[in-house]
Amino acid sequence: MTIFKEKLDEEYVTTSEAKEILVEIEDERAADEDRDLRYELARAIEHVNRFADLDPDESRELVEELTELDQVDLPTAVKITDLLPEDRTELRSVFAQERYSLDGEELDEILDVVAKYA
Repeated sequence: MTIFKEKLDEEYVTTSEAKEILVEIEDERAADEDRDLRYELARAIEHVNRFADLDPDESRELVEELTELDQVDLPTAVKITDLLPEDRTELRSVFAQERYSLDGEELDEILDVVAKYA
């Protein structure tokens, strides 16, 4: 017998937004003395604390600004926001799995948007 879980919803969130969500969960667990933080949750909180560079509002603004560009879709915008690439090489690594490559001008356009927030 196999038990399948149905995916009800899917939403892309940046590391900063995930940090905000996990902090709320951590506060709820801290208020209830009977509940401990599970190992996975503690590691997830540690990860987002280490890697979340922007605040959630800034990260969402950056994602929205990046998705306005023709060559960037939502999942890629979230990756770029999490990584905040500083040069073309770092940005090319984000697009490495895509079926297309961007020229120098397109990469510079994306890097200019990222530079406003980094």
